[in-house]
Amino acid sequence: MKSIIKIILLAFLIGASATYAQTESDTVSVVTNDSLFVMTKSPWGAVLRSAIIPGWGQIYNESYWKAPIFWAALGGFIYGWTFYDDLYDKYAQLYSESINDDSGDGSYLRQRDFYRDQRDLMSVYIGLTYLLNLIDAYVDAHLFDFDVGENLQIRVPEVRMKFYFNR
Repeated sequence: MKSIIKIILLAFLIGASATYAQTESDTVSVVTNDSLFVMTKSPWGAVLRSAIIPGWGQIYNESYWKAPIFWAALGGFIYGWTFYDDLYDKYAQLYSESINDDSGDGSYLRQRDFYRDQRDLMSVYIGLTYLLNLIDAYVDAHLFDFDVGENLQIRVPEVRMKFYFNR
C-alpha cells in the first residue's frame, strides 16, 4: 500500500511539472467611474499552484509565512499516517497468526482495528489540510489588491453636536 501511494505521489509531481502562465483572460478588470482596476494575482492560478505543490499558491500570493505552516501540517499528518499504518500492519500480522494458532483472545483484533481507524483519520486530516490550502490560496489571491486604507475622497455625511454644561 505504501509503495502504491509513493508511486502515485511521484507520478503526480512529475506529471504536474508544467508551469502555469497567467494570460489576459485570467486577469479581472473592473471599470469604475474614474479608474480601471486590474487584478494582479490570478485566484485560479494560485489554486492550481497549490494543487500541484501545497504552499506554492501562498508563495505566489506573497504570504510566505503560510507555506511552512501547511508543509508542517501535511508532514505531521503524513508521518502519523505512516506510523499508524506500520502499527496496523504489525497487529494485522499478529492477529492472522493468532487465528491460525487458535490462541487469540481478540486483543490483536481490537488493536488492529484501532490503528486502522487512526490511520484512516490521518487520511481525512491530510485531505482537509490540502483542501484548506487550496481555499486559502484562492481567497488570498482575491484579496491581494484589497486596500484597507482610508479613502479620503469619499464624503460621508456627519452629524456634529456640542454640549455645553454650565456650572
